[in-house]
Amino acid sequence: MTDIAKVPCTIITGFLGAGKTTLVRHVLQNAGGRRLAVIVNEFGDVGIDGEILKGCGIESCKEESIVELSNGCICCTVADDFVPALEGLLALAEPPEHILIETSGLALPKPLVQAFNWPAIASRVTVDGVVTVVDGAAVAAGRFADDPEALKAQQQEDASLDHDNPLEEVYEDQLLCADLIVLNKSDLLSEDERQRVIGEINAAILRAVKVVTAESAKLDADVLLGIKAAAENDLAGRPSHHDAEEEHDHDDFDTFIIDLPTVNDPADIVARIKQATADHDILRTKGFVEVTGKPMRLLIQGVGQRLQQQFDRPWKPGESRQGRLVVIGQHGLDQDAIVRAVTGA
Repeated sequence: MTDIAKVPCTIITGFLGAGKTTLVRHVLQNAGGRRLAVIVNEFGDVGIDGEILKGCGIESCKEESIVELSNGCICCTVADDFVPALEGLLALAEPPEHILIETSGLALPKPLVQAFNWPAIASRVTVDGVVTVVDGAAVAAGRFADDPEALKAQQQEDASLDHDNPLEEVYEDQLLCADLIVLNKSDLLSEDERQRVIGEINAAILRAVKVVTAESAKLDADVLLGIKAAAENDLAGRPSHHDAEEEHDHDDFDTFIIDLPTVNDPADIVARIKQATADHDILRTKGFVEVTGKPMRLLIQGVGQRLQQQFDRPWKPGESRQGRLVVIGQHGLDQDAIVRAVTGA
């Protein structure tokens, strides 16, 4: 491989539950003959997204071409995790023609783009584009923006209050780094809401970036791949709230895992998760559970109180059927109370 024949990499970012994994899976299923590989990163230490992708059985992306990093945020573990993972994919007997990198929902994409200038990989890969997936329904509901009037009233009462919104900062950083913005779940929005959200996105970004709408994260792979942005050479055009920080952490957020017992009724476990989400500040839930008498595992994914469930694939012979649910929320989650509410223990 020569220096000019760099393998293109697409970074897919977006807040918790925006639809990144669904988008990646759709691209894999509609690769048009491309030989693809995936690096997927989780916030926390249990890989649910990687499990979803590895179970898809797509010929163009074999299981060894799906690398899961679950030891921390990819933007914080570049040297220890990301660069070796990338080198491992490039060393395969049939190296990928394009690499998809799915960040965790709390990752800042800019440090990852910067990593492509590391000497070990700079001559071998390039950032074809940063694709930011937006949960249209969450933005329309004001999930990432504080109420200006409420803030003004609070500031009048106590001028010392710090009103930084960590959700909004991560969301805006992901927008500011994008070469393409996918407004996902557009079918959940009215036309007025759709236009308002697009207007808010355009007001937040500082350069001309295309915004495309999608339902269930379904987009033609040719729209997402082949942008040819070489984003690692355009860091100045991608400002971040965290540019002045030497290190980036996620102290504003908590994550933990709940072991789920086998259930008889899927509706019951979904109802308990939904109630726990209503009672606590839970941003994201995702996991698997065994249903009595069913040969397939039940996949449960939730953004706030919007939960989805489906039997995604058969259990594999000899595979542990221990159910697991990852819970992510803002700092201060009452873990014991949430575990009791979800498991009924």
